[in-house]
Amino acid sequence: MAFTASRLLLIVFLVPPSFSSPLPPPPHHFSKIYAFGDSFTDTGNTHSGTGPYAFGYVSRPPYGSTFFHRPTNRYSDGRLVVDFLADALSLPFLPPYRSSPSSPHGVNFAVAGSTALDHEVFVMNNVTIDYTPESLGTQMKWFEGFLARRGCRAARSEECESAMRGALIWFGEIGVNDYAYSFGSSLSPDFIQTETVKTVISSLQEILNKGAKHIVVQGLPLIGCLPLSLFLTSPEDRDETGCSASINRRASSHNALLQNKLQELRRQHPAAVISYADYYNAHLTVMKNPKANGFMEPFRTCCGAGGGSYNFNIFATCGSPQATRACSEPWRYVNWDGVHLTEAMYKRVADLFFHGGFCKPAFDVMLRSKEN
Repeated sequence: MAFTASRLLLIVFLVPPSFSSPLPPPPHHFSKIYAFGDSFTDTGNTHSGTGPYAFGYVSRPPYGSTFFHRPTNRYSDGRLVVDFLADALSLPFLPPYRSSPSSPHGVNFAVAGSTALDHEVFVMNNVTIDYTPESLGTQMKWFEGFLARRGCRAARSEECESAMRGALIWFGEIGVNDYAYSFGSSLSPDFIQTETVKTVISSLQEILNKGAKHIVVQGLPLIGCLPLSLFLTSPEDRDETGCSASINRRASSHNALLQNKLQELRRQHPAAVISYADYYNAHLTVMKNPKANGFMEPFRTCCGAGGGSYNFNIFATCGSPQATRACSEPWRYVNWDGVHLTEAMYKRVADLFFHGGFCKPAFDVMLRSKEN
């Protein structure tokens, strides 16, 4: 199937270092995490050949080389934000649901390439791009099955309260893939924005009805700063940070609507703590001053091919025969493979979430509420 430059640009949505030690575990910390999202959160539910277009080499080196020293089906050279979350709470890394559906410390339901909207929406609107069939709905069905095996079927039942006791819900970013898959269809970006946010809120409502009391919801990252965006967009389409202005405007608009709807959700569930993790502005903080945040290469891809300003080629992505080696110092790079970030960048974003005030309410408020 042939892909035009404008078509490939939208594939960017197929997907988004700390200077302090992890948070010390509070006296009564969370005992488990349930995570949802796409490739920015997936710890192994998607394997090579089934992930996002042009990024199907995740089971090959040099993926995973920095921390794990082997591929783990994470879309990075090492750990993701959700891994640093587990560290902060003194919990083991979250296993992917498909390989470990019954871990006592929680489960990761995120799938790389997932959409918020159901697969059928794209089929009905003549979407022809080869895309990941799993959606947020798929993840919610997995979650429901996981809870049902613990006797949690009726909302607010004793069994549900037991399954949710000590749980932190980590709702990783999701929605960017919906924009990509809708390209060339009758689905407008405004429709995608409205419906994806509605679907996210509906899923959160369902989780809250099961008895969840502590939820962190990530917004979309600064997608216009990814090498794929810069590689495929016009040099005239740039903002003050040197990123794609049009793509960043869409992500910002999406996040504004999501935050408005989260505020409504808080009013409906005053006993729950629902924190918004501002991925966009955490990412922007680094891009505005990369050196101060420990990075020397804000735009160039660590694992890619083609050289130039971005070292990126959509037809020779990380792990492919043309790009089997990564840069020697990935901790100096923001970008890992052109769409996903390095472990160092994920660590810095996690630090900004947990220590830098980019969670609203702040992450320590979440921890104190758990102690009570």
